[in-house]
Amino acid sequence: MKTILVISLCWTLVQGACPNVNIVLRSAWGAAAPTSVSALHVPVSLVFIHHTETSACHDPTSCKARVKNIQKYHMSTNRWADIGYSFLVAEDGTIYEGRGWDRVGAHTEGYNSRGIAFSFIGSYSTSKPPAAALTAVKNMIQCGITQGKVASGYHLYGHRDVNPTSCPGDALYHEIQTWPHYIHTKP
Repeated sequence: MKTILVISLCWTLVQGACPNVNIVLRSAWGAAAPTSVSALHVPVSLVFIHHTETSACHDPTSCKARVKNIQKYHMSTNRWADIGYSFLVAEDGTIYEGRGWDRVGAHTEGYNSRGIAFSFIGSYSTSKPPAAALTAVKNMIQCGITQGKVASGYHLYGHRDVNPTSCPGDALYHEIQTWPHYIHTKP
């Protein structure tokens, strides 16, 4: 009974803090416990955009399974302490909590302790994510600013801006270059 109450209270606090975003907490998607945790000093000044380079997901059941598989891959194959991303984004705009706002991720080598990462679930080389997913990330960034997790003068980057990769895919990369706060120069 206490567990249900705590989960419900946490959901209310998170949902209340970001009322225009549907957030699925780690406990709701069945996250494994991390092997270690490092606190992220907030507000962060860097926001990174990724894609998972997997199939997209379109419903809660398949998205939860996809996020669990990504976590398993990150922890088992990459030997990371947890799923790498701060948040993952489904095509319907649902946000899945990865490491969240307050924990250092494993998403952008050299910048993990200075930023957060949103990873769109899918492959976005030839087409960009649906409007619902793009809007959800914009709303989450604004929510992060409101909560003091993201600096109001943050800089936005695609993963390829700072590491040698094709991530977040050509179509998504071209899209984020039109967003406020996108910057071409490395931090």
